[in-house]
Amino acid sequence: MKQTLKLATLALLLVFVILLLSLRVIGYEPRDQSPGLWLVGDLVAEPVSDWAFTSEHEEIFVQTRSPWLIPHSVTTYCVTYAGDFYLFSAYYGGGEFPQSRRWNQNVVRDPRVRLKIGDGLYDVTLEHIAGNALREPVHQAFAAKYPAWNSPGLENVHIFRVHPVS
Repeated sequence: MKQTLKLATLALLLVFVILLLSLRVIGYEPRDQSPGLWLVGDLVAEPVSDWAFTSEHEEIFVQTRSPWLIPHSVTTYCVTYAGDFYLFSAYYGGGEFPQSRRWNQNVVRDPRVRLKIGDGLYDVTLEHIAGNALREPVHQAFAAKYPAWNSPGLENVHIFRVHPVS
């Protein structure tokens, strides 16, 4: 009986490892509000100096680093403002930042992320913007880019500035 249990456990572990390796190769991207794992695409190695091309993209993907060493990816909106590139996380039902969003928790713990914009992958770092002096005009830029967006109010929108990996 113990031998059978050991073999079953080993077989289950092997299936899990094969599944993770398969997902690593083919990716498992987020869909709408369902999170994903690895993002796949063409890695863009050179730093981006002008993010204006992102205005053509409604949604982009963000892959964060979970504490369990398995990526966590989500969809989000993006906007450029005053030459910088921003992402946001809206807390429609309220909640505390960053506890109410797994990807926000991951970014606060480790700001290095991978973005997928179109077919390109960009390794960047994110900076949470806390001061309203910048949050207000960036929030207005989001509202201008997404006119159908129903903002939960500035107090429930968390904004991240994108920086090149340092």
